[in-house]
Amino acid sequence: MPPATTRSTPEPRPSRPQQVADAIKDWVMDRGLQPGDRLPSEPELIERFSMAKGTIREALRILEAQGLVKSRTGPGGGTFVHQVSEERAAALLGNYFYFQQLSISDIYQIREALEPELAASLASEGLSEAQIARLQSVMARYAEPAETAEEEREQHIASLRFHAVLAEMAGNPLMRFLIRFTANMLSEITVTRQLYDPPNRELWASGMGYQSRLLSALRAGDCDAARRILREHMQTAHRLMKAQEAALTRRFLSETTII
Repeated sequence: MPPATTRSTPEPRPSRPQQVADAIKDWVMDRGLQPGDRLPSEPELIERFSMAKGTIREALRILEAQGLVKSRTGPGGGTFVHQVSEERAAALLGNYFYFQQLSISDIYQIREALEPELAASLASEGLSEAQIARLQSVMARYAEPAETAEEEREQHIASLRFHAVLAEMAGNPLMRFLIRFTANMLSEITVTRQLYDPPNRELWASGMGYQSRLLSALRAGDCDAARRILREHMQTAHRLMKAQEAALTRRFLSETTII
């Protein structure tokens, strides 16, 4: 008896407009077009790709929805190559994760892998005094512990802003995007799940301590110290945030039981 075979389900073939959209992207890349450059007119695209008007128009709508082209009407109008902003890319990726039920641990697993290496890289490259001052100005927004849940919420967002600003200084655009994205996702989770209530003095004190030590290591160009400090910072913040989440869950269950 011949062994059973497992047939994989074939990938669905892209629609014709999607194929044309992909072909236009390849054409743009092959010719080195830059944001702001005009695409050929609709009749030229019809002739170039040997497709009907409706297919070309739908392909351009696909590219516009992706943020890769932008149409303008009136004098000087047409379809132009457009650069996707980091904010739009993050929003689209955030939509993907909207129903994924990300956990605190999911996010910190990524942060613990990336941010220590970012710190080491920045220490190696060296930060200017202006960059150090910019980070210090962010820290000034939470220099004193919060007294209310509202203050805690604002301070937590500001403390995550410190890491987003740190990522802006990275030379690696992929690392910069991923770290800023995870920091923003953590900020959203903190706010939507109200993990800032009640104020957590230990979380504030440890964060201030680690960030102050990190700035000293960055100013000194000490790669090993910068990596170690930020790794410990992430591990400690992970532990404290999970404890905050657990406390909130217990409080919710207790209130539900009383009701």
